[in-house]
Amino acid sequence: MDMNQYLSMFIDESNDHLQSLNENMLQLEANPEDLGIVQVIFRSAHTLKGMAATMGFEDLASLTHKMENVLDMVRNEKLKMQDYIFDTMFKSLDALETMVQDITGGGEGKADVSSIVASLQAIESGEWTGGSAPVAKVDKQANSSISNAVELDEFQYSVLDQSIAEGHRVFYVDVLVSEHSQLKGVRAYMVFDMLERSGEVVKAYPSVQDIEQEKFERSFSLYYITTKEAQELEKGIMSISEIESVKLIQLDQETLQQMTNQAAAAVAVEAAPAPEVGKDTSVSDSKPQEEGKAAPAKAATPKQAAAPSRTIRVDIERLDVLMNLFSELLIDRSRLEQLASETGNNDLSDTVAHLSRVSTDLQNIVLKLRMVPVDTVFNRFPRMIRDLAKTLDKKIDLVITGAETELDRTVIDEIGDPLVHLLRNAVDHGVESISERVAAGKPEMGTVNLRAFHSGNHVFIEIEDDGKGIYRDKLLQTAIKRGVVTEEQGAKMSDDEVNQLLFAPGFSTADKISDISGRGVGLDVVKSKITSLGGNVTITSTPGKGTNFSVQLPLTLSIIAAMLVRLGSEKYAVPLSSIVETAIVQREQVRNIHGNKMITFRESLIPYLSLSEVFGVPDFNDADEKETEIVVIRKGERLAAVAVEEFIGQSEIVLKSMGTYLPAIEGISGATILGDGQVALILDPNAFIK
Repeated sequence: MDMNQYLSMFIDESNDHLQSLNENMLQLEANPEDLGIVQVIFRSAHTLKGMAATMGFEDLASLTHKMENVLDMVRNEKLKMQDYIFDTMFKSLDALETMVQDITGGGEGKADVSSIVASLQAIESGEWTGGSAPVAKVDKQANSSISNAVELDEFQYSVLDQSIAEGHRVFYVDVLVSEHSQLKGVRAYMVFDMLERSGEVVKAYPSVQDIEQEKFERSFSLYYITTKEAQELEKGIMSISEIESVKLIQLDQETLQQMTNQAAAAVAVEAAPAPEVGKDTSVSDSKPQEEGKAAPAKAATPKQAAAPSRTIRVDIERLDVLMNLFSELLIDRSRLEQLASETGNNDLSDTVAHLSRVSTDLQNIVLKLRMVPVDTVFNRFPRMIRDLAKTLDKKIDLVITGAETELDRTVIDEIGDPLVHLLRNAVDHGVESISERVAAGKPEMGTVNLRAFHSGNHVFIEIEDDGKGIYRDKLLQTAIKRGVVTEEQGAKMSDDEVNQLLFAPGFSTADKISDISGRGVGLDVVKSKITSLGGNVTITSTPGKGTNFSVQLPLTLSIIAAMLVRLGSEKYAVPLSSIVETAIVQREQVRNIHGNKMITFRESLIPYLSLSEVFGVPDFNDADEKETEIVVIRKGERLAAVAVEEFIGQSEIVLKSMGTYLPAIEGISGATILGDGQVALILDPNAFIK
């Protein structure tokens, strides 16, 4: 079988499982006694191991198997999770991610994980001093209490008994593998995998770990809850190659009691210690007795037919092609609307109006297809903050809200790195050390809030900490010392302007250089990246209370609303998101102050820019006009007036790249094709305001 056709699916699902493992491991670190989380982690690791083994990535499967062994001991209460074990498990997850990335890049997923494997083996064997005593103690108890294949504890018996009472089928299954099989463990795994798709395995003998390591002769047995018929199960198991025979005994309450009694009698007769309880039990032996009523319902869930999947995976390139085709359709729609208006044909106008309504609905659907929850970016940050806090010896609680907020995929792809810089800045510079927080009367645990929410045609992402905040004088002194501003310039700056100095290239308030900060690289990159996306970032801070970085981003970069303007024979588009208002000014209102043209707007002076001068438009000069139309644009808190000849109107335009044939033109972010076929350049308002 050609595995290459399944490779992309394996990569996608592996990344999903690794993300789930990271998230659940963080939850377990916060609640180390919660065995329910351990069960979820174990199953995810078990699935990942099976996928890797099937695809032939042995290193990945082997490391996951070692992790699985440790998790199995934890869920069976033979081992308590401690800091060293958590650190080792997180290192294992990092190594697995590295392997998957190598596979994504065309490699074989190999890596030197000998030190991690040695740590996992030490934890498993009890050689690590933190876990040796409890492991040995529990093993001894297990050997003295468990005798043979069919022995059930009280809780497991209760689960099976209630499942039968509720009308579900309970089977005792005995499987014999062919004596000529070279891969007994693989064949057994395939049986378990097939059974778990349509039911729940309550207990297995030998243990799943022993079966996978081929520490059994030829047969293995298990108790199984399902809704399927015995004949269907037998057919499914026998369809697996190198399975010699299978015996299924459907149990009722009487036969279940008889088997349990026989097992109890065998315990008294047999002197030899029995193997461990099955390690792939779906019902944890260690859960409290009062949970017995809920457990059968969970075990019997296969009674309901599995709902068909309502989602599909679509290659990103196909969505891009769909978007490009719709963009062409939008251009043709504009052309048809113009033709209908010029001809005055009512039938044509009605048809075009209907086409416009349908294409508008189609546009909304296409844009929604490209929308991705910011959770795809946010979900990697809890682990990053956890590691960063340990490195800095701080206690940090990352609170994420609004992770379901959606953004265009193009924006999502670009926003990850800027958010990493802002979060690292909040943890390193914002939140104080434990001793400083205690001295200031704050709790030891610092809080960093990561929020996302919609507002109009924008998405706002905020990073807020409850740290020491920004002290104007200290920040200004550092900026003057580093030559970012002069003392005279600093004295005239507002608090907001001083805060914006953090985004100056090469600026850093760190006292010493470390792996985390101090090199003057970071926030200036954040500012430039967000600006290039058509967004903006602002800072608000209260000394002693904390700092808030607010990032404003457009919902999409593909289709935007714009104001079309005319300059002589040329047309330009100004994004509506950057427009404050439009107005008309008289020529005498334009002042010349220190060589710069300015106008009065809302009781303040703002720069006046002539587009005809900037772009050298040959057939229009606003200096010859008695009155001029202006578009007031905004970049953050700063405003500027751009002079144009005429307003054409608002329109939804398709943003097209200028391509590689033309060099980057300052003030132009792209181009669009209008309904009359003419090309209009799209202005970049951020370039006009320095």
